[in-house]
Amino acid sequence: MAITFDEIPLQRPPTPLLDRINRPADLRAMPREDLEQVVDELRAYLLWCVGRTGGHFGASLGVIELTVALHYLYQTPDDRLVWDVGHQTYPHKILTGRRDAMLNIRQQHGISGFPKRSESEFDTFGVGHSSTSISAALGMALGAQMAGRDRRVAAVIGDGAMTAGQAFEALNHAAHTKANMLVVLNDNNMSISHNVGGLATYFARIWASKSYIALREGGKKVLQKMPVAWEFVRRTEESMKNMVSPDALFESIGFNYIGPIDGHDLHELLRVLENMRSLKGPQLLHIYTTKGKGFAPAEKDPIGFHAINKIEPKTDQPATAKKPAGPKYQDIFGQWLCDMAARDEKLVAITPAMCEGSGMVPFSKRFPHRFHDVAICEQHALTLAAGLACEGQKPVVAIYSTFLQRAYDQLIHDIALQDLDVTFGIDRAGIVGEDGATHGGVFDIGYLRCVPNMIVAAPSDENECRQLLTSCYKHPGPAAVRYPRGTGPGVTIEPSLNTLAIGKARVVRRGAEVAIVSFGPLLPAAIEAGEALNATVVDMRWVKPLDSALLDELAGSHQLIVSVEDHQRMTGAGSAVNEYLIERGHQVRLLNLGLPDAFIHHGKREALLAQQGLDGNGISAAIRQRLLSL
Repeated sequence: MAITFDEIPLQRPPTPLLDRINRPADLRAMPREDLEQVVDELRAYLLWCVGRTGGHFGASLGVIELTVALHYLYQTPDDRLVWDVGHQTYPHKILTGRRDAMLNIRQQHGISGFPKRSESEFDTFGVGHSSTSISAALGMALGAQMAGRDRRVAAVIGDGAMTAGQAFEALNHAAHTKANMLVVLNDNNMSISHNVGGLATYFARIWASKSYIALREGGKKVLQKMPVAWEFVRRTEESMKNMVSPDALFESIGFNYIGPIDGHDLHELLRVLENMRSLKGPQLLHIYTTKGKGFAPAEKDPIGFHAINKIEPKTDQPATAKKPAGPKYQDIFGQWLCDMAARDEKLVAITPAMCEGSGMVPFSKRFPHRFHDVAICEQHALTLAAGLACEGQKPVVAIYSTFLQRAYDQLIHDIALQDLDVTFGIDRAGIVGEDGATHGGVFDIGYLRCVPNMIVAAPSDENECRQLLTSCYKHPGPAAVRYPRGTGPGVTIEPSLNTLAIGKARVVRRGAEVAIVSFGPLLPAAIEAGEALNATVVDMRWVKPLDSALLDELAGSHQLIVSVEDHQRMTGAGSAVNEYLIERGHQVRLLNLGLPDAFIHHGKREALLAQQGLDGNGISAAIRQRLLSL
């Protein structure tokens, strides 16, 4: 029976069996009849943990039985389990020595919300982006084969991740190599439909049985000497599978396909996995699960409850009135998209499976025929946009900065090289916070500003974001607006669709000696530092093209020019300023403030920025230190 919000335990639930499991070896030492109780305790503990900390949990609730079964049957960590994306790995973390550490997950200095090789020997491959598990598992299987190790390798991939081209590239290669590996396709209704019913389950059980496998392999050896008979038997088997399987695709690629089976039937999972464990060659087990299993709101709305915030305990004290939060940047983008589409019928919106996160739900409902969610296929999203632009349409691609990295060739070759009119709304630019390094959008300025024909904008607030989106949309060529996760400083947003001059900055305050040129959302911190030091502060607005006339003026009237950005210093906007001033022969001193040549791990965004010296105090201290050397 699924529980509700009110039933999530505020106190740690009793978990006598789970408390005895510090490593999977402890799980494997338990009798099978205890595993159902372990599953129940694990689900209760997970709900309690995430209620305390917040985080992704819908996918994790759906794979609890699978996680228990895999760790029970596979000799982890010597056998390799590779998880896709990582949202589904909370039960895995609990069973692999991080039960108590779950109370600081995604917090600074706590454990990661994703598998991380440096965190545990059981995390065989670090992930955060989707559709990599089969490729990595194949590499491990081939590596073990080359080393002469009898090691089992299993990849767990969700149906949504299976939509990406890389997953099919890996499947094709695995079949070619005939590697000994298992792919578990976790079908939770988020992408692939499943064929559910007693007949399908019955045949799946037969196909995975030892007697059927022995009969099949024995018959194969005999009948292959009689090609006509073997072809008849092979086609008969294929036809039977097609009647009850959702697709013959995997068999045609070269995998032995078993399924679909109920991923919440622990005993069926154990029986099938145990039989498949000893099979040679590439195997695929198709299971169907319920995302958010055991938590009623998540079962009803798996997208909305993909993750939750920390659940605060109820008290008798009157609630303190909170200042209403302003709109998130993703919502500003979504509103702009609807407003611009109402004005221009050529606007077409594209997203690679980020409809909700990019604020596009209202657009998808108002303009369904001009909306394309292409699933987790970033490369296709960009080339699709290029094709639309070739036909005179005005595509807008909404994509997270970290995911745009996956389509860099398409950005250069298919869009920029052909100077096509495609606008990018680049969300989650800069440090993202709790999701950590895998989701950090701290490289986009570097990889965008070097591409010919591209222009790149970096708004400092909500209203400027709307204006720069309009400016980039009306520019007849490839253009990008990068904006951060969450809310801005809270400025008034003008409803008009005004543009800003391309390549023109604005001076926020005039000072002496030092000029701070700020790119993007760190402007409030730059202003704080500017007021403390009586420095000139500039909201640059544009990374490419730069406001060269203003930079010339600042270089002629100030001793030190300081760039500030929520991006890697190396290749960032500050580097662009340096390149321009040095090329023009200016003798002004320079200081670039941004992120170091290191991956920034999870924590609160504000705390991470302060740690890197990108708050008002940090910027002021760095400038004072630099002035000492002048």
